Amino acid sequence: SSIMSLSEAEVQSARGAWEKIYVDAEDNGTTVLVRMFTEHPDTKSYFTHFKGMDSAEEMKQSDQVRGHGKKVFHAINNMVQHLDNSEAFLGIVTPLGKKHATQLKIDPKNFRIICDIILQLMEEKFGGDCKVSFEKVTNEICTHLNNIYKEEGW
Repeated sequence: SSIMSLSEAEVQSARGAWEKIYVDAEDNGTTVLVRMFTEHPDTKSYFTHFKGMDSAEEMKQSDQVRGHGKKVFHAINNMVQHLDNSEAFLGIVTPLGKKHATQLKIDPKNFRIICDIILQLMEEKFGGDCKVSFEKVTNEICTHLNNIYKEEGW
């Protein structure tokens, strides 16, 4: 059963859009994080080893930034593969949300920031249709993460 408001056709088109950007998971994941850290410098405070990095160039070269960019993209990819199976989808989103809420104490607004940057990058690279196809997925991910945060007392 689908978790959400996405029809089978929307799931397919979202997967098609995601595949385009996921092909270069490490580079695109890195671009997304570097943009987030540059445009929202407060987000760097969560990553102790990124704190001293001021230039986008320096961040792009960092193994830690690249590693985390890849991790973010792998996690989203997992979710995208399970858009049509709510149990599996929640099985991925729930522990991720709990960890970020309780251990890492990341402000949930950062998920929206990262999703918006991904959508922006999709539009730049592959056009508006690509972005629109994936928008519902990012809304879904953010909604579920926010619900988990509420359950954890945020």
